[in-house]
Amino acid sequence: MVTSPLKSTKSSGVAAPKPPSTRKAAPPAQPAPAAPVKGAGRARMKAPVAAPPAAATKAVAPVSAPTSKTAVAPKPVKVRLVRDSFTMPEDDHALIGTLKKRLLVLQRPTKKSELLRAGLKVLATLTDVELKAGVEGLASIKTGRPKKH
Repeated sequence: MVTSPLKSTKSSGVAAPKPPSTRKAAPPAQPAPAAPVKGAGRARMKAPVAAPPAAATKAVAPVSAPTSKTAVAPKPVKVRLVRDSFTMPEDDHALIGTLKKRLLVLQRPTKKSELLRAGLKVLATLTDVELKAGVEGLASIKTGRPKKH
């Protein structure tokens, strides 16, 4: 009995390697160049639309309404961010650093903007009298950028 070097007569549980194919593989299909989308700003490219595979054109089983276990949560609404700048006394600015250090000790690293937003939330819970008293306790400062020394 003559055996091929590629096939083994022993059943080792491992598939024998297949002989190399004599056919050359077809080069991958190149998508057509995409046309730019009209609009303001940078030119953007449309993604090429691929044709559906042949198997996808066959009948598809109807999709049932999602049950309570598989209900999809709605996407959160994107909040528009606003960038702003302001002037404050050095003492108040140093207070931000002190509060950041306190939160770091409490294992809650915090950014300046998070502290300011938290302060606004706390101010919003005050009564009108408490809010007015808190604002009247602040020193009045000139608006605008401070002069360079």
